Amino acid sequence: QLQASGGGLVQAGGSLRLSCEASGRTFSNYGMNYGWFRQAPGKERESVAAINWRGSSMFYRESVQGRFTISRDNAKKSVYLQMNSLKPEDTAVYYCAAVSGLYDSAPVAERIYEHWGQGTQVTVSS
Repeated sequence: QLQASGGGLVQAGGSLRLSCEASGRTFSNYGMNYGWFRQAPGKERESVAAINWRGSSMFYRESVQGRFTISRDNAKKSVYLQMNSLKPEDTAVYYCAAVSGLYDSAPVAERIYEHWGQGTQVTVSS
């Protein structure tokens, strides 16, 4: 399973670091790709960032480029999302997701992902 944490309430311009830890035999470091998604009230879930199994390819949606950084720690079976210069429009429930496969490029499409965490709330006040 995937366990996401690190959400909270922060003022605009602040920072948060989301963590997502994988546990169980299903998750092997080899060939495991991760993504972060978010869903704001009344909106569809959208991809925020993704990283492939090698850590050689990362994806960021345009609105978070230069502010968010995705990283992974294979020893801890964890993926992180460092969020800086947060804006009120970043307010959403953030989900981590995982999919196995030897992707050369970080997988972006939601439908590709096999495993989902429970979500963590990020609220940015103006």
